[in-house]
Amino acid sequence: VLIKVGDDVTTDAIMPSNAKLLPYRSNIPYLSEFCFSLIDKDFPQRAKENGGGVILAGKNYGQGSSREHAALAPLYLGVKAVIAKSFARIHMQNLVNFGLLPLIFTRDEDYEDIQAGDCLEVEEARKQLGDGVIKVHNVTRSSAYVMKHNLLERQMEIILAGGFLNYIKSWMT
Repeated sequence: VLIKVGDDVTTDAIMPSNAKLLPYRSNIPYLSEFCFSLIDKDFPQRAKENGGGVILAGKNYGQGSSREHAALAPLYLGVKAVIAKSFARIHMQNLVNFGLLPLIFTRDEDYEDIQAGDCLEVEEARKQLGDGVIKVHNVTRSSAYVMKHNLLERQMEIILAGGFLNYIKSWMT
């Protein structure tokens, strides 16, 4: 787990969109250096050092504006999934479009048990995705949690393809 954030984390908190950064909106490597900077200025460096990881969030993760950069910058930093109590609808679709797996706690209290720095592992993620539930092992705490997703069949195909562009590309070959 690279970062643990609370409820109502906005897309602006994930990826600030101030006047200083607007000229760089197409420079994802540069923008990624500001990912979660309003919450944890060390997030980008930690993500790079760990080769990516998972974001842990409370309720309504990604609410606010529908900017794609809030999904794209974490992806660039190697984030593979976001586990949250719930997602803002448009942001969840942006996560799917970029191949980031949005998982939802089946038990809100499991959120309290997982801490930043914990090592989470999912075995046979592709197979579990089709089941609608995914078992996540917390290697650090010797615990296991059952997560769910509410992805449609097409959204699962997009995730499995590695994002929407890869999904469309597969139609052309």
